[in-house]
Amino acid sequence: MNTKDDKPNEVPEPTNSVGYGTPPEATRFRKGVSGNPRGRPKGSLNVATLFIKILRREKVVINENGQRKTVTKLEAALKQVINKAASGDIRALRELLELARYAEARQNAPGVQNPVIEELDQEVIDGIMQRLNPGEEGGQELQEAAQEANDVDDQHG
Repeated sequence: MNTKDDKPNEVPEPTNSVGYGTPPEATRFRKGVSGNPRGRPKGSLNVATLFIKILRREKVVINENGQRKTVTKLEAALKQVINKAASGDIRALRELLELARYAEARQNAPGVQNPVIEELDQEVIDGIMQRLNPGEEGGQELQEAAQEANDVDDQHG
């Protein structure tokens, strides 16, 4: 019963039917109301952030050579692993070697050291300096000073 006037690819008009992808209107999320009202509170920290915060910011008091010393928890944990490895604990020695390999790989990896002024930033600075001082040598001196400051910061980490 298809005639030339019928359009077989025409999408039917939406109806209030219920089915896959169209739940009943009474159970749909309301506009402006969260589907998870008691979800993670704003400002709460994830595990990785909390882990780093505790290790690097919180301090503990340790005795070292008869002297009381305040150090971060990370430093205290590393000292403990090193001392256990030095006393012959095989498990601590494996952990220490793994940490040493990781630290060495990070230190020797190219591009890991974050320069103060990256190449793209340096290009932008160069372009601005050329526009401000098209024929003057003062722009070159400022660029050299910025490069020296960048090199000094790279050396200090």
